[in-house]
Amino acid sequence: MSEENITGTMKAAIILFPGSNRERDALRAVEKIAKAKPCVVWHGEHTLPAGTDLAVLPGGFSYGDYLRCGAIAARAPIMDAVRAHAGRGGLVLGICNGFQILVEAGLLPGVLMRNANLRFICRMQHLTVERADTPFTARYAKGQIIKVAIAHGEGNYVADGETIARIEGDGRVAFRYCDARAGREGGANPNASVNDIAGIYSERFNVLGLMPHPENLIDPLVGGTDGRGLFESLAGFTKAA
Repeated sequence: MSEENITGTMKAAIILFPGSNRERDALRAVEKIAKAKPCVVWHGEHTLPAGTDLAVLPGGFSYGDYLRCGAIAARAPIMDAVRAHAGRGGLVLGICNGFQILVEAGLLPGVLMRNANLRFICRMQHLTVERADTPFTARYAKGQIIKVAIAHGEGNYVADGETIARIEGDGRVAFRYCDARAGREGGANPNASVNDIAGIYSERFNVLGLMPHPENLIDPLVGGTDGRGLFESLAGFTKAA
């Protein structure tokens, strides 16, 4: 937790860009499941609220996805504060468009390209949890298969061979696309992302970017609760801190 936060409750900043459309989903998940105190921060701000522990970049279509998805948002004033927060070891979570912004901002390596079929994909998707020892995944089991939602047109994660080898060697793949039995054949990968990568961590494991939407699967009324583990992990991390 931030050294400035002495209340014992995680403080979360949900970053709002023009074109974001999942900020309320993210806020609800952070507040209800992670037991955090969230606030929405406009992209034009230059600082995060004092005591921020977690910065969340939600899904959507920031700036209409012009130029490249996330490229304009990555240069918003607030992103300097997000980079500084991450540099201090603060937690950062980028979901879907948020993942795209994180790679464009240099907080994560690689790039998100158009899906291989050049179509927007919106469906339920199985993932494997690649490790369960991070602030974002401690409530999952390593190798666990979860089912969450995806909704993207540019989710094809690509990086040069050296970068991929480093990410894999450091254990920085967070989630991989799979089928219901953890298989990776026959269309289990929805966008042709290299090595079936659905999400990755930064070198210090305090920044997570992922294309699927765990924030939408926290209530059985909407079809599942497999996304809860991520936010429950953040709540557990708060208590441990």
